[in-house]
Formats: sequence, C-alpha cells, structure tokens
Amino acid sequence: MAEAKRIERPLSPFMFVQYYRLQLTAVSSVLIRITGNALMVAVFLLIWWLLALAAGPEYFETAEWWITSYLGDLVMFGSLWAIWYHFLGGLRHLYFDAGKGLELETAEKLGWVCVYGSVVLTILSVIIIWL
Repeated sequence: MAEAKRIERPLSPFMFVQYYRLQLTAVSSVLIRITGNALMVAVFLLIWWLLALAAGPEYFETAEWWITSYLGDLVMFGSLWAIWYHFLGGLRHLYFDAGKGLELETAEKLGWVCVYGSVVLTILSVIIIWL
C-alpha cells in the first residue's frame, strides 16, 4: 500500500495572525451587535432605579448610591457611548441598505466615522449634561 504524503499546512490560529488582516467593517458590525446587547444593562439599571423610586426612600437611596458610584458612572458613560455607536452604526447600515457606500474604501471610512463620531458625541453629551 502506498504511503500518503503528508502536506505541512499551518494551523488556522496561526493563519489568522500571519495572513489575515482584521477588517474594520467586520469589527464595526460585531460592535453594533455587542453595543445593542450591552445597552440592556443600562435599561435594567434604569428599570431598577425607577422601581426603587416607587418602592420608597430607603430602596431609592441604595439604587441611587450604586448608580452614582464610580462603577455606576463607568457603566453609564459606557452606555452613553454604546447608544451613540449603535445609533451611528444603524445609520451606516441604513445607508448600506439603500445600496450606497458598499465600496470597500467608502465602507471603511464610514466605519471610522462611527468610531470617531461616537466618541465625539459621547464627550459632547457629557459636557452638555454637566453644564
């Protein structure tokens, strides 16, 4: 019986690092899904805050302490960024659904608009809220 000649091929995790360049369009698409799901954390916190408000002063004080703590501020800041990123990504996908901006260069530019735009809009929102 003839012996099969074994071909040395790289394993897939190594191919990812060496040969595949992660594309912004793919990362942006995944981030839209992640931010959409992560926004549920903010919704649950808001619901908890409203229920604590209805339950009485001692429950509200506990909820208010958690939401205004350092960790709560981080979650709320991240949620604000997620809202803007998800919004801009939705507009980007709406533009794609119209059959426009599907060229690779344009799609990548729109991805960067989502990234930078969400950061700028988040910072502007925080400045407006604190004034």
